[in-house]
Amino acid sequence: MLLLANQCCRRLNAFNCAGVWRRRLSTVDNTKINHEDCDIVIVGGGPAGLALAAALGSSPSLRRNLSITLVEGGDLRKAEGWAQIPGSFSNRVSSLTNTSQSFLNRVGVWDHIDKGRTCGIDEMQVWDGISGARIAFSASELDLEKLELGMARLTENFNLQRGLLRRLKDIPEVRLLQRTKVKSIVQDAGEHGQWPLVYLENDRVLRARLLIGADGFNSPVRAYANIPSFGWSYDTQAIVATMTHPPRGAFEGPNTTAYQRFLPTGPIAFLPLSPTVSSLVWSTKPQLSAALLACEPPVLASMINAAFRLPELSVRYLHTRILEAQSSGTPITPSEIQQEILWREQSHSIDQHSIYASANAAATIGMPLEGSEAVPPLVTTLQPGTVASFPLRFNHAEAYIGEGLGARTALVGDAAHTVHPLAGQGLNMGLGDVESLVRCIENAFLLGGDIGSHTSLLPYAQERYLENHILMATIDKLHKIYSTDLQPIVWARSVGLEVLNELDSLKAAIMLTAGSRADNAQRTSATAWNIASKGVETLVAAADASKVLAGGLQNLLSTKLQGLLNTERAPGQQKRV
Repeated sequence: MLLLANQCCRRLNAFNCAGVWRRRLSTVDNTKINHEDCDIVIVGGGPAGLALAAALGSSPSLRRNLSITLVEGGDLRKAEGWAQIPGSFSNRVSSLTNTSQSFLNRVGVWDHIDKGRTCGIDEMQVWDGISGARIAFSASELDLEKLELGMARLTENFNLQRGLLRRLKDIPEVRLLQRTKVKSIVQDAGEHGQWPLVYLENDRVLRARLLIGADGFNSPVRAYANIPSFGWSYDTQAIVATMTHPPRGAFEGPNTTAYQRFLPTGPIAFLPLSPTVSSLVWSTKPQLSAALLACEPPVLASMINAAFRLPELSVRYLHTRILEAQSSGTPITPSEIQQEILWREQSHSIDQHSIYASANAAATIGMPLEGSEAVPPLVTTLQPGTVASFPLRFNHAEAYIGEGLGARTALVGDAAHTVHPLAGQGLNMGLGDVESLVRCIENAFLLGGDIGSHTSLLPYAQERYLENHILMATIDKLHKIYSTDLQPIVWARSVGLEVLNELDSLKAAIMLTAGSRADNAQRTSATAWNIASKGVETLVAAADASKVLAGGLQNLLSTKLQGLLNTERAPGQQKRV
């Protein structure tokens, strides 16, 4: 961890001091340009940009003294007037940690979110798709003031975006320019040197004391600031869908458990939204994703059930059958896939009344089965129009604030970082950026400083960059470690997972650092690491007792693991963009 921090700091310092990637940006003489002076201009009306505008507008000192404008090229009226038929849910959902919920509550957004379309997560079941090693996280293991809050809360992205827009309606001082694209951004060469000039497609020009990019992966603000980013595309597509299923039985408890199984092709997650509706996020290979989406929806529903229940060998066989049928030009049919699943269950001697049987779903639905909490409910149908897929990538900007010719700029959310969704932390990272940046701007203003200066913005970069980098690196390593079926690595990760599952204090620390408590971030982090240190002491003691057993495997495991982490990406795949 210390090595990772040193590497990250060296990269950040080298970029800030040397500026070796900078290219000269155009400047313009503003004497003949009619422009509007703004203290803060936010580009991007997604959740991060809207949350930033709402948080800035919720600060009395900033709202009364600074001009704040948000520019969005899309039409936000769809999100503002969004309404779903009762019982139906959109296919893009996000997990909001209690820390994120607390922040949204403080800035007045949470009151505008439809709570009936959110679902608290009381428990998480995560397991290895090959060995079956399992870990369970429970809200009951945390000292929460309100246990009903759970570890996190799932909500549709549209529900959050609509709530943010409703909050902004209460803050008329924040100006929202939607359906207005940014045409170009150049540097002012007039009396306000280094101030960005934002040219809009409606011929308006905004001159910004501080320009903030919340404009996604292909950020125009990041391009203007000439901030490079590094990363790669995963050989993975994420399939999303809204699933319907029977309610849990009277002896099973509510549908408030999230499930995730790590298969070599990628993790599959089952996320509850209501007693009878859950959301799917299935990361898998692009060819398999295309083949599944080409099939009839019942085929995908059957494969979801099988992916959570069948041994990995049989899941792999089913993938092969689907790909073969697709390559022949005739996608596999629902009856054919059901027959294949039934045959695989019989070959593994899976009782048809077991929780691991899914081929004859009608025979088990409604029956109280022993151990049924270990797997998600059986999917019966997929909500029409919700099946979709998108590529996954890792991307991290070299810096979060601009300097030199790209000065007076800052990045938040996906403009600064993009991460694999397996931990559900992407939106929470963006909201953490927003909270930190608003605090930084407010402190600078109250001290009489220039809110757009490098000195005023530096605390934001120092607070967020390393924290995000460590989290992103951890998620990336998890993805790689669980993407292999090499036996030494499978053994090591399985033993580690089972040992960790027995250490309640260390599990609590993981949940705390992931934002499961709504306390002050610094205090929560300190508490979490204190608990974690106790867990590590226990692990060290266990390691001392097992040195003799592990000695023979140490060299083999180390070689295999280093090879996996260092060579999984093809040469040239990691790049700066």
